[in-house]
Amino acid sequence: MAEEEGQKHHHHHLFHHKKEEEECKVMTGEDYEKEEKHHKHKEHLGEMGAVAAGAFALYEKHEAKKDPENAHRHKIEEEVAAAVGVASGGYAFHEHHEKKESKKEAEEASGKKHHHLF
Repeated sequence: MAEEEGQKHHHHHLFHHKKEEEECKVMTGEDYEKEEKHHKHKEHLGEMGAVAAGAFALYEKHEAKKDPENAHRHKIEEEVAAAVGVASGGYAFHEHHEKKESKKEAEEASGKKHHHLF
């Protein structure tokens, strides 16, 4: 129908996939450095999120003692903040490993292969 008239039918997907020619793009040393810097930035954001959530959890713990009337609410907020801190720390850890992976790929691409036997 639409193809017969010379129009292409487009499918809309939730996730957009890269075109084949973009997937086969060869990364340069500069691309690896940019990717490594990107992961380092995200790692630092994760670390800052963990610190901020931890500080907020401590604040809520203090508020629970100071305000016994609303202590239950403050304890819940403290636990949520602690969970966010753990998740943020996990994200920072993940990005740290992505940064290491990017650095390793850059070294392999430039010919600096390190073989550690022990």
